[in-house]
Amino acid sequence: MVIANPDKYLLPAYRLSPFSTADVALNHELPADDYAETYFGERFASRRYKYCMSGRAAIHQALSHYHLQPDDVVTIITTTNNFYISSCVTNEIERFCKWSRKIERATKVLFVNHEFGYPLEDVASLQEHGLPIIEDCAYSFLSHNTAGTTGHVGDFTIYSFPKIFPVQIGGLLTMKNGLDEEKFSQQLLPNQEHDYIQKVASHFLRKTADIASQRIDNYHFLINGLTSMGFSERIPLSDGIVPGACLFSVNGLLNLPELKEALWEKGIQCSIFYGEDTFFIPVHQALKKPDLTYFLNNIKINLK
Repeated sequence: MVIANPDKYLLPAYRLSPFSTADVALNHELPADDYAETYFGERFASRRYKYCMSGRAAIHQALSHYHLQPDDVVTIITTTNNFYISSCVTNEIERFCKWSRKIERATKVLFVNHEFGYPLEDVASLQEHGLPIIEDCAYSFLSHNTAGTTGHVGDFTIYSFPKIFPVQIGGLLTMKNGLDEEKFSQQLLPNQEHDYIQKVASHFLRKTADIASQRIDNYHFLINGLTSMGFSERIPLSDGIVPGACLFSVNGLLNLPELKEALWEKGIQCSIFYGEDTFFIPVHQALKKPDLTYFLNNIKINLK
């Protein structure tokens, strides 16, 4: 049984990230482990990589490579071409210059956002513009496009560990060989944080197959329940995709701001895919069927 109306001081805490309070102690007690070095060394054999405190810190480091001026433009390209962009991205860009959703005369960098685990298929074609490319794979660590090029086209690629693993900190920045090696090699993190990220990443990297499988199973369970209410899948879940969230179109059946407020009041982190009649909720591997049913039941009672 899942309690539908708990005391407001005893709400569950469902995040888009799989992190929960119990993971603080679990991660602390993990033994030192450097398996991540083997994993990343093989996965990024033609690239350099380093740990960052977060995905945002990795974005900052990538942008700092280009000596951008205030009137320069970073053009953001997304999988869906929806105008919704996380402020985590735009705030970092605004520390350097302007941003736009189209290529302009002042565009100096293309920033490709592989949204919610759904990679852009034709990212390699963007090289025709002759501009540097940064790939944002914050939600797409376990996903790949048909060509298998996701994360390998950009001069820099950003990953965020809390988007995929139950951790509080940790990002990864990869870079094509041959760029500013000296600057890239500078240590970003104190040894304590570096060692912590290395050991927790090593632990969870051994579980990526199970993580991917569970997320896909959770996604199908949610979509089946949502379609039975009259909603529809926003982006088909094809081979190679491991979802970072469950996106669904509500087809006019819900008031999205009201739904967002109602679900947050029940302890469910969620949001509107602004610019569309679309919503997203957690789908991560720590969720079990009763958790997903709790989501669906709370969505159902908000139907018009």
